[in-house]
Amino acid sequence: MTVPGGRISGIRLARLLGEWRRRGARQGSADLAAAIRLLVLDGRLPAGTRLPAERELAEALPVSRTMITAALDQLRAEGLVASRRGAGTWISLPSGTMGITPDTPLVGHSMIDFARAAPPALPGVLTAFDNVRRRLPEQLADHGYYEHGHPDLRARIAARYEMRGVPTTPDQIVVTSGAQHALAMTLRLLTGPGDRVLVEQPSYPNALDAIKAVSAIPVPVAMTDTGWDLPGMAAALRQAAPRMAYVVVDFHNPTAHRLDAEGRVELADIARRARTPLVVDETIVELDLDGDPLDGPPAMAALADDVVITLGSASKSHWGGLRIGWIRASAEVVHRLISTRTALDLGSAVVDQLVLADLLADPDPALRERRAQLAAHRDVLMAGLREHCPTWRFTRPAGGLSVWCELDAPVSTRIAVVAQNHGLRLAPGARFGAHGGFERWLRLPYVQPPDVLRDAVRRLGVVAGSVNGTGLVSEEDIAIPVA
Repeated sequence: MTVPGGRISGIRLARLLGEWRRRGARQGSADLAAAIRLLVLDGRLPAGTRLPAERELAEALPVSRTMITAALDQLRAEGLVASRRGAGTWISLPSGTMGITPDTPLVGHSMIDFARAAPPALPGVLTAFDNVRRRLPEQLADHGYYEHGHPDLRARIAARYEMRGVPTTPDQIVVTSGAQHALAMTLRLLTGPGDRVLVEQPSYPNALDAIKAVSAIPVPVAMTDTGWDLPGMAAALRQAAPRMAYVVVDFHNPTAHRLDAEGRVELADIARRARTPLVVDETIVELDLDGDPLDGPPAMAALADDVVITLGSASKSHWGGLRIGWIRASAEVVHRLISTRTALDLGSAVVDQLVLADLLADPDPALRERRAQLAAHRDVLMAGLREHCPTWRFTRPAGGLSVWCELDAPVSTRIAVVAQNHGLRLAPGARFGAHGGFERWLRLPYVQPPDVLRDAVRRLGVVAGSVNGTGLVSEEDIAIPVA
């Protein structure tokens, strides 16, 4: 049993829950239980978090205490919350799949993950492991610690930057355990508690979590319908004086916008004049679905090498299971990063580094295959949305892994809550805002196989109809076909 930890207030929990209740729904306790379950699945209510007293939560939502009691009873039955006299109620860690038990009603036969924008491994990953296995004897004779990263991988990452017109030496590369680890290291170097960090609004949820984890304060600048508000970013840099700015200029997550060459020159000038380090996340730069990444706009590091720190990763281009990312920065910044790294870790896994080095020996054929496959999946998803969610609006993404959909009402959280009961796991729009919001938006990844995407969108259409009160089709219409 999990020992109770930190407490969340009723007001804070109500804010996290967002617009959780369906309009006119009779089963309010089921909706509330589903909304709390969603917070646990998303990691926003960690195991051990003490929940507010029933009276406090009833006042904050506001709903009846009877509804609160019924919702908590359902979550206790699932093993998702636990209670003890004198200690209150807290988030527990159930056995099996979190919150999805045999008693959880699902339409169809499985839960489709429509929240995680992460494709499966490239076919060449297994071959790369076989190639590395033959090299292991020479590696096993050494200590296996590489604070900067394995020399072979650093050289090949540097060469990739060179191909993109960014002069880079291996000494400017630090290999990390994924891009999230790279961001954590960079935040640790550049910020402290109470410091401000400029971010786009919306932004990548895990980056926002990383900023808050170091007790820094995100300063959001809203994006426009076509991309970045560069005058707004310049004003925020002057007025808020953030210690760093975090941006995703290539197939922005979640909007899929890409900053053009002219805009990049302006952004580089803004950062340089403000003397603010510009941390550029290039995790998705290789996923240009309409062209060749090597022919795209110039990398930010090529325009402002003195203020730009670039984060990269193999998780979207090759496989998330490798857990390999990197930081490209000046030699001086690299030295500072390494001097503080030992407080976090002593280096990334050598075998995974060698696997990625093998894949980067000739990366273009496999990456072209990846892009062609994702482009086909994107088209399947968009066709499904036009058929099953015809009132939703979206722009065809030129790259990346997801479609950013504008809904016809502020019901994103309600849809995510109800979708669990139809076998869909969704990330509500509020996850992408520095302080919530975005109830009119959903991010829908197209990383699943075409048949799964078609079925997921059929289910989504049912959920949207349920939430908007436009009707509900039968279970048989959306069940997964059995081979």
